[in-house]
Amino acid sequence: MITLPLFISGTEIAFILFVLVMVFGADKIPEMARFFGKTMKSFRHATDEIKTEITKQKKDYNVDFDIKKEFEEEKKSIESETTKVKEDIEDAVGPIKRRF
Repeated sequence: MITLPLFISGTEIAFILFVLVMVFGADKIPEMARFFGKTMKSFRHATDEIKTEITKQKKDYNVDFDIKKEFEEEKKSIESETTKVKEDIEDAVGPIKRRF
């Protein structure tokens, strides 16, 4: 059976909580949980602020970050140029091939 590390069972959670109580004591766990919650909140706020700033800059400079679209356009351009080169080579080499 394959288990993923992010999915833990209830028994494993209970064991982790037991170890936390034994190591830090029952009086320190609420303080640690509060600190962890505040840290996660500040981290989420910082990431939201960064996303907002990027969106604002994108709107200010009218920049479109559609990389996939640009890639497809370049791919089509390269394919059309390649096709033209192949046709030119066929035109140039065609009479030579017919002689043999």
